[in-house]
Amino acid sequence: MDQLGRTGEQPEGWLRGRGEASLSDVHRSIAVRKTGPGWRRAAAFVGPGYLVAVGYMDPGNWATSLAGGSKFGYSLLVVALVSNIMAIVLQALCARLAIGSGRDLAQACRDAFPRPVAYVLWLLAEIAIIATDIAEVIGTAIGLNLIFGIPLEIGVLITALDVFLILYLQKLGFRWVEALVITLLGVIAICFGIQIMLADPEWGAVVLGFAPTTEIVRNPEMLYLALGILGATVMPHNLYLHSGIVQTRAYGHTTEEKRHALKFATIDSTVALMFALLINASILILAAATFHKTGQTEIAELGDAHSLLAPLLGWSIAPTLFGIALLCCGINSTVTATLAGQIVMEGFLHLKLAPWMRRLITRAIAIVPAAAVTIWYGDDGTARLLILTQVVLSLQLSFAVFPLVMFTASRSKMGALVAPRWLTAIAVVIAIIIAALNVKLLLDYVLS
Repeated sequence: MDQLGRTGEQPEGWLRGRGEASLSDVHRSIAVRKTGPGWRRAAAFVGPGYLVAVGYMDPGNWATSLAGGSKFGYSLLVVALVSNIMAIVLQALCARLAIGSGRDLAQACRDAFPRPVAYVLWLLAEIAIIATDIAEVIGTAIGLNLIFGIPLEIGVLITALDVFLILYLQKLGFRWVEALVITLLGVIAICFGIQIMLADPEWGAVVLGFAPTTEIVRNPEMLYLALGILGATVMPHNLYLHSGIVQTRAYGHTTEEKRHALKFATIDSTVALMFALLINASILILAAATFHKTGQTEIAELGDAHSLLAPLLGWSIAPTLFGIALLCCGINSTVTATLAGQIVMEGFLHLKLAPWMRRLITRAIAIVPAAAVTIWYGDDGTARLLILTQVVLSLQLSFAVFPLVMFTASRSKMGALVAPRWLTAIAVVIAIIIAALNVKLLLDYVLS
């Protein structure tokens, strides 16, 4: 039996045994209640879902939601809803994989596949994290520029400092990282709540926007934006991230303890992702109620949206709130991307370095290309660069989704916590839909 498996059922359907846990400095560091009221026990699991939710409202999502809302009003809200439902299912599978097998997705790929395959998957995951980081670096840098007037190039370099923030907070305890993320999410929600109130959208049209319509399929331009929203929603790094940070909870090793942990972790991620839907829908509603309503139908640049909010809403505070929300979103996204990068590198390569050294290395792998590309494109190409990052993520996504579905459907790998057949069937359909839509998005990008 390996070092992580002390008691309880230990599935044996892996080519290699588990090594040291990823994020070993915080692994099983948060105590959970094993008795008492359900809400008190569930409270210990609140946190990882909100770190995951950050990835569903990153600057890449902002760009697609702004474009969709300004071009087609409230019609694409249903796409945001469907995307969110897909995300809820996949993130629930991530929690199941982590709790049932004791492995994050990166470790599972390393332990289940031949080494050459695992190394290819690691390389693809690193490319995806770099692409994710580019979008998040852009968002943070634009936020700093909009609020404080800091040049984009300097703002990009400032974003590298988040690694030291994570090191400090993790020294205090992983709960402090979660507290920072949840606090910034609260600030984002307040900012958009005020902007929505100022925009005064047509609530009847908002409700209708969540209803399916055949126009999305019949209108090629609308379909393209819908595919962009879907492609920007489910992120590969979130699957690695969630399966790693769920294991910060000391939930025990027996099958019964794992079942309780899975229930509470799934509740946490589901509630958090509904919050992410609220933010994404708010961005689209704001764009529809301001830009689409006034004929500004070609808004995709974050800077353009910022500059037009004040004259359209009639309040000078509106663009400031937009900039603050974007900055908070960028900070949150870089924090979670750094953690995801560490999980990917440790899980696939089984590195044995000091935690601070591993975090610096994984951050450098992501931030150096992100900074170089962002500075090269400059202020004028941010929307084009954001779209490119979404295409790169789309290309890599299935290489994370399909292994996740395969692992959680295997009783030999998951033991008693194997996914029920109905859940596996839904996940397979989602995986196929995501793959097909992202291939379509990629082809559209190449042929355009």
